Amino acid sequence: MGEVRVRSGRQARQAERAQKGQGHGRPYIVRNIPTYDVLSEENLIRIERAADRVLAETGIEFRDDPAALDLWRRAGARVDGVLVRFEPGMLREILKSAPSEFTQHARNPAHSVQIGGRNVVFAPAYGSPFVMDLDRGRRFGTIEDFRNFIKLAQSSPNFHHSGGTICEPTDVPVNKRHLDMVLAHMELSDRPYMGSVTAESRAEESVEMSRLLFGADFVDRNCVILGNVNVNSPLVWDGTMTTSLRAYARANQAAVIVPFILGGAMGPVTNAGGIVQSLAETMAGCALTQLERKGAPVIFGNFLSSMSLRSGSPTFGTPEPAIGSQVIGQLARRLNLPLRCSGNFTTSKLPDGQAMMEGTMSMLAAIHCGANFILHSAGFLDGLLSMSYEKFMLDADLCGALHAYLDGIRMEEDDLAVEAFAEVGPGNHFFGSAHTLRHYETAFWDSELSDNEPFEKWEAAGSSDAATRANRLWKKRLAEYEAPALDEGVREGLRDYVARKKAGMPDAWH
Repeated sequence: MGEVRVRSGRQARQAERAQKGQGHGRPYIVRNIPTYDVLSEENLIRIERAADRVLAETGIEFRDDPAALDLWRRAGARVDGVLVRFEPGMLREILKSAPSEFTQHARNPAHSVQIGGRNVVFAPAYGSPFVMDLDRGRRFGTIEDFRNFIKLAQSSPNFHHSGGTICEPTDVPVNKRHLDMVLAHMELSDRPYMGSVTAESRAEESVEMSRLLFGADFVDRNCVILGNVNVNSPLVWDGTMTTSLRAYARANQAAVIVPFILGGAMGPVTNAGGIVQSLAETMAGCALTQLERKGAPVIFGNFLSSMSLRSGSPTFGTPEPAIGSQVIGQLARRLNLPLRCSGNFTTSKLPDGQAMMEGTMSMLAAIHCGANFILHSAGFLDGLLSMSYEKFMLDADLCGALHAYLDGIRMEEDDLAVEAFAEVGPGNHFFGSAHTLRHYETAFWDSELSDNEPFEKWEAAGSSDAATRANRLWKKRLAEYEAPALDEGVREGLRDYVARKKAGMPDAWH
């Protein structure tokens, strides 16, 4: 007879929590707290009407993509050269075919994520050309750094998604690096991932690699990859982005539609004006996916930011974009679309108090506005120019805390603790009570990086700060990392595809 394993009380409680979607290590979060509504119905209507006027009177340019112009023309928009104008309500009608919620499948089905509704997915930061750490300082990112950050994300129970261009691998040719990046996500992580958007062909190759990983029929029926596309604000969609978003939609994969509005530069200096612009630009991009393939998944994205009007420098993690994100959340819910909004933003050059203050402000904005897919959840430093190893670990810790925050307050009978009061009585402590012993493992979130020891003990241990502790932790995680299993036949097929694609074109560095 085989060995019968009986779970200990602790193991049984951990298994029960996992089944209920509590604790860390779950594939995604189901929020148990409400979203926060900032504007009244009357003011939301004013925002929508202002966006309708911009769309109908000023219009949006769609450059270098004749096929997109033809789709708009056939849909009934007014096309004058590359300028497209839309009648009020037209885009909202088109967007009714987009799903309000969808699954992005992972190669490990246990890590598939649900995007939309009450669901929240954390993904690392995206797009930095530089990386930094306490040992070597700031430098251009490499493919080794890129792979390291995938390993760190995969090793943490506080993320749900592998992300996309976690940092730019500048030691790989521009026209080939997307192949190495997508391959790294597929080999080093078994969570969902993002593909390339820097050219239509690169988007198509990202999808084709996904077909090799999942099977062509599965990919045609299901979302397995996201593409993050940006508006060239103000009011311009360029062909690089629209051909890429159409490539994802054509393959039934999800484009994340994101304007990058720097208030006072690429958009109005007023918060309400930036929100109007964001709504107009994003609705147009989302609607274009539906003209390409009706019913294709799409994510309504947003990236409001401010700037120093004295110097012209961008600022991140400031209060105006944070409160603006709350309004974007209300508008996205009125469109019944999944939302990508805000993230862990900062302009600090170090993983210091400024970084954590600004990052927490913008991250909480994403939490309270109802964001479903939170890109830039970890590592963002230097105004998104640098990806920091230490900041990544500090942000991962914050993401762990936000799991507990989003769970809200449990209201089971035992949580009310009436029997515990009877057991302990007035004037006594609860530390050894039966109620405490039942709950002590799960009552509070436990940080991996915070120091909660008395001052003397902290001092005797070396007086280390949070960044120093984060430095030690990322090195430990990389040393202990183990790649998730991947079928060798699939691995060989992917590597062969990448090798053939690379061999078929000369290196290009611009």
